[in-house]
Amino acid sequence: MIADFFAALFGVTLALILAPFLRTLINRTKARMAGRQGPPLLQPYWSLARLLRKGAVYSTTTTWMFRAGPVVTLATMFGALCLVPFGGNPALLHFEGDVLLMAYLLALGRFFTILAALDTGSSFEGMGANREAFFSALSEPALLLGVAGLGAITGSVSISGIYGRLGNSAFLGSHLPAMIFILAAFVIVYLTENARIPVDDPTTHLELTMIHEVMVLDHCGVDLAFIEYAGALKLWVLGLLITGIVFPVSTGSFWLDAGVSLACMAVLQICVGLVESLMARLKMGRVPLLLGIAFVMSTLWIMWVVR
Repeated sequence: MIADFFAALFGVTLALILAPFLRTLINRTKARMAGRQGPPLLQPYWSLARLLRKGAVYSTTTTWMFRAGPVVTLATMFGALCLVPFGGNPALLHFEGDVLLMAYLLALGRFFTILAALDTGSSFEGMGANREAFFSALSEPALLLGVAGLGAITGSVSISGIYGRLGNSAFLGSHLPAMIFILAAFVIVYLTENARIPVDDPTTHLELTMIHEVMVLDHCGVDLAFIEYAGALKLWVLGLLITGIVFPVSTGSFWLDAGVSLACMAVLQICVGLVESLMARLKMGRVPLLLGIAFVMSTLWIMWVVR
């Protein structure tokens, strides 16, 4: 038990340190695909350090909700991080039904981000908040149903229990099609929740086409650093849900499993960079169709599991 606790604590610490580096992998991949060198490897850390040195400016029209938005977002992402296992070991916090707590933590962080955007009174931020709420209402059911499918396969309702019981038999046995559909649904949800192409473009500067970025236009300094860091943690947390399916086997060696998990996480970010380099952003009206496909795929596991 003590060894599992320190292993889980090490995984959380590693995530807190390496999460911003995930964006470096995505940006460097996109730069190499375009024939450029790309930003420095430590650019996300330098950007966070620069923002933390700056003071925050608040409009006289905003209330406490605008100030609470970044803090609650970062706190909920840290809570979700403590619920997701890493390196084949149980999470720092795990119990039966913790999957619902993780979903509610993600929703709570998004809710306060939306409230902070609406609190500014800006029409552009209100438009982005409306899109964020609409798309999240389509992606969250796909995520929950996918996790429910994994729970039905493994017979557990805990995230640590689910990913601890996944093994080669789940892929090689009769549940292979269900696992593939759930994995595909998680990939679409991953791109949507992290505001990546083809759903959103994190580098755009056109307010009319923004979704997530337009909601944080009025944030600056420490508040913006909290938001950026929380976004990096979300890349890590949701990425673990995908890499845990791709490499579910536990070798018994924490260091080997942790190294493989890190390698899978790096490959996932490189794949995200490739997707953003090879695909264009979808029209806003096509995004619900894509999320509908994710929802359908996350329910197809019923055909193989419930018989």
